[in-house]
Formats: sequence, structure tokens, C-alpha cells
Amino acid sequence: MKAVEITTPGGPDVLKPCERETPVAGEGEILIRVEAAGVNRPDVVQRLGRYPAPPGASDIPGLEVAGEVVALGAGTEGFKVGDKVCALVPGGGYAEFCTANAACAMHVPKGFSMVQAAAIPETYFTVWSNLFDRAGLTEGETLLVHGGSSGIGSTAIQLAKAFGAKVITTVGNAEKADFCTKLGADVLVNYREDDFVEAVKDFTGGVGVNVVLDMVGGDYIAKNIECLAVEGRHVSIAFLQGPQVDVNMLPVMLKRLVLTGSTLRARDNSFKGAIARALQAQVWPLMEAGKVAPVIDSVYPLEQASEAHARMETSQHMGKIMLEVA
Repeated sequence: MKAVEITTPGGPDVLKPCERETPVAGEGEILIRVEAAGVNRPDVVQRLGRYPAPPGASDIPGLEVAGEVVALGAGTEGFKVGDKVCALVPGGGYAEFCTANAACAMHVPKGFSMVQAAAIPETYFTVWSNLFDRAGLTEGETLLVHGGSSGIGSTAIQLAKAFGAKVITTVGNAEKADFCTKLGADVLVNYREDDFVEAVKDFTGGVGVNVVLDMVGGDYIAKNIECLAVEGRHVSIAFLQGPQVDVNMLPVMLKRLVLTGSTLRARDNSFKGAIARALQAQVWPLMEAGKVAPVIDSVYPLEQASEAHARMETSQHMGKIMLEVA
């Protein structure tokens, strides 16, 4: 099969088309003929040599795919050959064929293209698990999410609004502010020009937000803590500015805050399967009703994965960057 591999740690140009053996579906797995795959920040970090694949996973990058089931491993339930599915995978997505644990696969929402379907798993699993399961965001609460125009940010805005929360988000320019406004964000803060801490105080009357979803880290964490209301929850899912921070724990004690975070790739299939079931029960109806959907920034042929990575590293994208497999 055709695939794209990381030839050596480095820049986007180290991604090269190659020929690999077609994988075989093991017990509890399905084999997917890939039609589209998502490009995500973890792929970039893996390409740089700082995020190796978990033991037993393919070294080929790519954490989400959509396509057609072409083979079933022993003990597989819920799917048949010919089904159109999307799946969260621990690696191997940048290829013509990819195996997925059946628990982590889902039938494509009605009316969705393969590109749209492949844009679901990584961001929707991440946002659902962290925003609703871990942080417990509920109707009437207020969320602060950084990087609102990213794949994670655009997903968090839509889901938070769909479940009755208010949303404040940070962006880097007016175009991204307009993009997030159309997704439903209540308050847009250009972090290059304005202080998001003051914007939070203004919008909430000094009370603060209930939840912060943070991908930035660094000095944002102390500012996020300042933004949180009593009993607020801070969830870290990435560290674009680094994980080492100097935090004053006094407000954490006084406001009874929860500081938490998670990674998804290395979690077991039963954990991921529970998220998949929750998404199908809670989010699929919203998707099929046209209320939420992945936003696609750009689509590249599989062979141009290096260009897709270069696009991501500019941080100019709004929504998901995708690969299409001919």
C-alpha cells in the first residue's frame, strides 16, 4: 500500500511517500480502506521526534481516518464489510489502509462526506473527554477556550454552545475572530491586542469562568487560574508554550479549583470506546441535524502531507487540515 512515513525527525520535508505492507486486522479490529485522514498537532510533534507511537502502534503518523471496512478480525462486533466508518487510531492514518480497534470506530454520520467524517475522531474525542467528562461543563456555565479557530477550539465552541454554555475564546486576528463568532462564541479576545483576563472579568461581572480548556501552557496557566470562578476547573491538553510553569497555589486553595489534564493516544481501547459510545449517543444526533460539524480548513492529497504539515505550522489555518487518499 501507499503511505507517508517520517524518514527522520525534522521539518515537514521529512514526510515522504513510501510503500508499506498492508496491515492485517487482528482480534477485535477492523481493516479500513482509508479515504481521508486528519492532520493534528500530535502528528507534528511526532514528526519532530518528541511524541513516539505507543508500543504496538504503527510508526506511520495519523490518528484519525474515515473509509470503508474491507476486513474484520476475530471477535469483531458491530460492523460488516462495506460499512462506512470513521475511527480514532493510535497511528497509521497516513496510508491507503489502516487497522482500528472496533471499539474506537463509528459509523459515519448521515450526510457526512469522508473528509468531514475523518475530521471527527481526534478533536471530538479530545473535547468530549476533557470538556464534559473531566471538567463537567454544564448548561449555563461559561467556558474559556484558547485557540478558538483551531480544530480543537472550533469543536469546543460548537459543543459548548450546543449544550447551553457560554464561550469566551482567544484568537490572533480579526479574521479568526469573525470565524469564531460564526461558530457561536460569545466573546472574542485578540490576544495580540487585549488582555483576556480583563475580558473575562468584564463578561462575567468579576465572577470568572467555570472551565478553562488550555492548549497553550506556559504563562497562560497563571492567567487562566486568575480567570476561574470559585469551584472552577482548569484542563490542560497541550503545551504550545511549554509545560514548566510557576504557579501561585493560594488562589487554587481559596477558590477550591481543580487543575487537571489528560492525554488520549496511550489510553486503552475500553476508555476510548466509552467516549465513542457517548459521542454516538449525544453528538451524532446534533451532527445529523446540522447543529455541529467539523470545520474544514484545507484538503491535501496524501502525497502532499508535508505541505499539510507546513500549513499547520503557520498557525494560519481555521478548522481542520485534512488528507485525501485517492
